[in-house]
Amino acid sequence: MTMVNDILKQLPGLGLPPRKFLATVFVTIRVLRGRVNVRHLSRDCDYSERTIARQFREPFDWPAFHQRVLMTARAPRSALVSAHDASFIPTSGQQTFGRGHCCNGCASRAERGLEMSTLAVVDGTRRGALTLAVAQTPPGEAATKAEPEATRVAFYTPQRREHRHRWPSGVTSHGVDGDDAQKNYREEVVRLDRHAITTRRRAADGLLL
Repeated sequence: MTMVNDILKQLPGLGLPPRKFLATVFVTIRVLRGRVNVRHLSRDCDYSERTIARQFREPFDWPAFHQRVLMTARAPRSALVSAHDASFIPTSGQQTFGRGHCCNGCASRAERGLEMSTLAVVDGTRRGALTLAVAQTPPGEAATKAEPEATRVAFYTPQRREHRHRWPSGVTSHGVDGDDAQKNYREEVVRLDRHAITTRRRAADGLLL
């Protein structure tokens, strides 16, 4: 946590109360097991549920934080590859923003829930990955059956372009999986001076990377 505290001090405009809150939340999440609910964090830390809700409503530049963590934690000679993939989060709330039919990779079918589009940097030397930016994918409920995937890919492309300046130097390849590897997405990766790696998981061979 020493590294995290030092990085939080470097972020401009972040006062002492938010720094203390974020440091406490990071420690609490690490020691908990299973699924973590934001409102239930008050059971395991010194902050009340109301304070936690108020603090999370405050804006925070997560991509800038992730970028500083990446630059601090990576080894100078690590072999790095950027990656882009989506994660499915099941939810039962009827009023949850963005809830729609999304692909659940664990169940290999579409289910109602939330989808998070994640950009990451994969360290091939240490065999690990660090998140760079996460954004919630719009549900696209009003789209036709032929449009939802195109709608999501149209969301992924600007996200990749928006955080281009945050990638470490030396990253020349960009890995993407499954339906994200469509022609317009690959062309956007090439326009950003990256080599697209689009082999699907079921056909992939570790030697290809």
